[in-house]
This record gives sequence, C-alpha cells and structure tokens, in this order.
Amino acid sequence: MAETKIAVVTGAAQGIGYACAEALAESGAKMVLSDINEEGVLAAAEKLGSGTVGMACDVGKPEQINAMFDKIEADIGPVSILVNNAGIANPGDFLETTLEQFQSVIDVNLTGTFVALQRAAKAMVANKLEGAIVNMSSINAQVAIPSIPAYCASKGAVMQLTKATALALAPHNIRVNAVGPGSVDTAMMAGVNANPEAMAMVMSRTPMKRIATPREIGDVVAFLASDKASYVTGETIYVDGGRLGMNYTC
Repeated sequence: MAETKIAVVTGAAQGIGYACAEALAESGAKMVLSDINEEGVLAAAEKLGSGTVGMACDVGKPEQINAMFDKIEADIGPVSILVNNAGIANPGDFLETTLEQFQSVIDVNLTGTFVALQRAAKAMVANKLEGAIVNMSSINAQVAIPSIPAYCASKGAVMQLTKATALALAPHNIRVNAVGPGSVDTAMMAGVNANPEAMAMVMSRTPMKRIATPREIGDVVAFLASDKASYVTGETIYVDGGRLGMNYTC
C-alpha cells in the first residue's frame, strides 16, 4: 500500500477474522479489530501488535456499529478498508426454529453488514477516499444446509447486497466485493474435525480433499482490499477447494 490505510475487521478475535487482520497488517494497513468478545479482541490486537487497536462491538446492534466508527474517526482517522466478517449460524431443527432465533442471525449477518458498510461508505465519500469493502459471504449463498436456514438466507442476501452496493458506490471509487468460504479450520468446524464420519462427508464433496486454513481466506480478502484488485467490484470469490463445481460426490 502506498500510504497507511486504516482497516477495520469485524469478528476479528479469532479464526477467519483474525487471519484477515493479519494479512491486511502485513500489507501495511493500520488495523482496528472489533468483536463482541471484548477480552478476546483485546488479546488479538495485542498479539497482532504494530499499534493495532481492539474494540468491543456487537454488530447485531446498529448503535454500537455507529459508535465504533465515531470513535475510530475521532481517535485514529477515517476508515478506507472494511471487512464485514462477524457472523453467527444458530443451527437447529428448521421446524423448531423460532422467529427470534432466525432474526438474531439476520441482525448480525445481514443487517450488521449493511449498517457497517453504509457507515463506512459515507465516511469514505465525505473524505474522498478510494475505499475497499469486503463482505464475508459463504458457499451457502449458493448451496444450503437444512439446519442453518437463517445463515443460508443471510449469506445469499450478503451476495446480493455486495452487488447492489458495488453499483451504488462505483461512482465514488469505492469497491465492494465478497468472499465465500467453504469448509475452514475454525471453531465452527471443531465438531466436524473431531468426528471422522462427518469429516469424511466433508471430504467427499471437496475436490481438494482438505479444509482451508483461515489464512487462505484472509489472503483473498487482503487481495480484494488491495490495489491489485483495483478493477474488481461486485464479485463474490468462492474459496472452497472446488466444492461448488461438483455435480456429484466421489
């Protein structure tokens, strides 16, 4: 990066979010990590070092998102890179899923992404910054798992939100893209990793026959946020080991 850019990553206390922050920091960005887990995000910021700031924020609550951006702008400066990574799944039986459970996922994964995206974009426009926003979608924007209907719905909506906002913000030289991971070695996958039968099922639909590391997702995010992707906007890049290309299992 030619100049130091301020980058915010939500859901950055661990896993994919932390890996995104790590990759962006190596590109020279000044990092702000946010997460609902205050203790975890402060520890992650200390681990990343280089003046990284950690902030507690529940992206399911718009007022906290806006307060976070207000504080960043007052204390550090305007944000030119945003990674909307925070997300939840809330798995369960579809017939037993309550409206409250469904809505809680939408609040974080979709509404939170919209609020942060719009708030960051307004500041970029006001400060005449050529910004980059990367949303975290999923292969479940294209395929589905019956136990996580709200998650699937939210990630499909994030894919479309990415396209719509890319069009809206292109005149301001703000790019909006998304990354859709497949199976990644995170806490969310811990139960699968510990179950040989479940892991065999995952491998049967993964041509590369392994799950991704969080850093493999983070590197794609860092690419999309960089000048190397200066003519890429409105796209969702699926990082899934070939899974979406399959029409059978083997």
